[in-house]
Amino acid sequence: MLSDLDPQQVDFGWNPLADPKFTFGDHYLIDQIRSGKDPDVRHFFKLLALCHTVMVEKADGGEIVYQAASPDEGALVTAARNFGFVFLSRTQSTITISELEKEVTYEVLGILDFNSDRKRMSIIVREPKGNIRLYCKGADTVIYERLHPNNPIKDSTQEALDVFANETLRTLCLCYKDISHEEFEKWNKKYQEASVSMTNRDEALDKVYEQIETDLVLLGATAIEDKLQDGVPYTISKLAKADIKIWVLTGDKKETAENIGFACELLTDETKIYYGEDINALLQTRMENQKNRSGGNPGARANIPEPFFQTNGKSSLILTGSWLNEILLEKKKKRKKRLKLKFPRTAEEKQKDLEEKRKTYVLKEQRQKNFVDLACECSSVICCRVTPKQKAMVVDLVKKYKKAITLAIGDGANDVNMIKTAHIGVGISGQEGMQAVMSSDYSFAQFRYLQRLILVHGRWSYIRMCKFLSFFFYKNFAFTLVHFWYSFFNGFSAQTVYEDWFIALYNVLYTSLPVLLVGLLDQDVSDKLSLRFPRLYIPGQKDLLFNYKKFFLSLFHGVATSLIIFFIPYGAFLLTMGQDGEAPSDYQSFAVTTATALIITVNFQIGLDTSYWTFVNAFSVFGSIAIYFGIMFDLHSAGIHVLFPSKFIFTGAAPNALRQPYLWLTIILTVAVCLLPVVALRFLSKILWPSESDKIQKNRKKLKIEEAQWRPRVSTMRRGISRRRSAYAFSHQRGYADLIATGRSIPKKRAPLEGVFASHAGTI
Repeated sequence: MLSDLDPQQVDFGWNPLADPKFTFGDHYLIDQIRSGKDPDVRHFFKLLALCHTVMVEKADGGEIVYQAASPDEGALVTAARNFGFVFLSRTQSTITISELEKEVTYEVLGILDFNSDRKRMSIIVREPKGNIRLYCKGADTVIYERLHPNNPIKDSTQEALDVFANETLRTLCLCYKDISHEEFEKWNKKYQEASVSMTNRDEALDKVYEQIETDLVLLGATAIEDKLQDGVPYTISKLAKADIKIWVLTGDKKETAENIGFACELLTDETKIYYGEDINALLQTRMENQKNRSGGNPGARANIPEPFFQTNGKSSLILTGSWLNEILLEKKKKRKKRLKLKFPRTAEEKQKDLEEKRKTYVLKEQRQKNFVDLACECSSVICCRVTPKQKAMVVDLVKKYKKAITLAIGDGANDVNMIKTAHIGVGISGQEGMQAVMSSDYSFAQFRYLQRLILVHGRWSYIRMCKFLSFFFYKNFAFTLVHFWYSFFNGFSAQTVYEDWFIALYNVLYTSLPVLLVGLLDQDVSDKLSLRFPRLYIPGQKDLLFNYKKFFLSLFHGVATSLIIFFIPYGAFLLTMGQDGEAPSDYQSFAVTTATALIITVNFQIGLDTSYWTFVNAFSVFGSIAIYFGIMFDLHSAGIHVLFPSKFIFTGAAPNALRQPYLWLTIILTVAVCLLPVVALRFLSKILWPSESDKIQKNRKKLKIEEAQWRPRVSTMRRGISRRRSAYAFSHQRGYADLIATGRSIPKKRAPLEGVFASHAGTI
């Protein structure tokens, strides 16, 4: 128990190896360490200095530098160093520490390494006095199962662990055990046999470790602040409001994971929380109902859509890794080794076994599908105390049973399986190392960047792509189908409506620039409004902006435009008289009129589709029309016809046709009939059936004024200015024990040059 903090900082001048930047305010703890009144306090920090797999190096200035498998382990060794128990060096069989400026070397008899199943590590050392002691640190769930019945501080430590968990700190229990020489010799024989085992070596070692890690004496607990990056809770709450299903898969304790959920607004006071036993009961009821409907046949189809929850309130799932295995029927049964006599089986027995396996598989598959359906009805899912394999399994279930795109984001080696399994893997470069980054599709420095990437740039990209595709289909249908209508009047002779050069340049110069700029620059609302209103992201999730319906609407729009562009000029050319008394109803004048009407209509149409007008967009629309007229007059000039008479046959067609006011009126009428219905329909849709984006665009000026006053709401999970999580303080991968035991990772000191020359003096 810590005393009240003194506002005056502790002077660590008595410890020359302490970190000069380290500040501490509890004088009582320092007095207990230096006076030695309570031996357990010194044992506590001695354990932190001994029980680890940290490597030590000395910098050029003599400064001690630690290299640890996980940031938590490095933090614990550094803490022991600051309080006078300094890890100095290690060899294959020894470890040297400084205990209050007194250098002591311990003989290492065994390192019982950590893995994700054990959730603890131990070290067995022989002290200078000759006694053998085991030091152990690990998760409270596994340590408390192995404690000696007589542990006076067990209850008080549990209370402290609960407080730490509520504060979302990463917790760890420390304990030790004195071992007699006879007990160690007996255990060491089993340990050596397991170490050289050729098959299932890891399982054999774990069983041997279990035998010695019993009747432990509890020393206390540690709590490490694991700061979340800035903006993590706010980003998660924003993504949740965008109707993005967020599942938290973590190795943290249940209490800590639940606090994280509340802090990130995944959980609220109104949220109905279902735990492992509740989820199991819901799934069991659903399975019974499905079995009754199918008449007892697991393979029959009885998947009638039926919600799990009848109320409309928010609900969330919180379950541990053990419950996850039980719910998904992934719990493996331990097979007892027995001597069995194998006899040839009959065909009926083989068929019966196959039928049983099929029923078991169908039952398991149905159970997993029901779990995914249940989870998707909830606003959030939190899986705590899960292993890397379980994380990947949960992601794979969503991919298998839901038509959804999954994105997994993590920052440590324990997230690699999950990142590789998801459709999109994102690695966060942080203190946990680079394993997640190297295994991911994309890498960020900060989690909060995901908010802007998805809600702003991702949404803009979707809108731009949808507009690009819709307009691309529209302009080509409008262009191509005119030939189809013309074929009914040219005797199906394959004669084209337009000039050959117009056909070649239509998609290259006349209509390409506006649609490309819309696909690159268009945005319906600003980035600040996109972040302020996350629900704008929902149309993209539901494929509302481009689907089969939108495709056929583009097809219908293109067909209607092609009919208007062909038949209005055709009707106008039937009975026509020019200013000079001549009828401009020749084929070339008709081609120029339809081509001009098409170019103006198509470019004005992309102008109507543009939401974000800039000088570049305006130049692309009107510039494309100007380019069309400039190129057309050049191609129809007499000069180019003289140079290439067989290639340019529309000599003088454009100047002669476009000097007739009647044809200009025809072009204007054609363009008006094409565009006015579109303008009217869009006006009515924005008035009668406005989308979320339309409403925001309508109030854009009012919202711009509010933008200056609007600030992101500060997260509710605060103690000072930090955000934190908690879990057992290890990485999920096996540590460096094997490297240390074999001596491969121990840096060998280079011999001085004088010694080298002396030993080889004879040969020299």
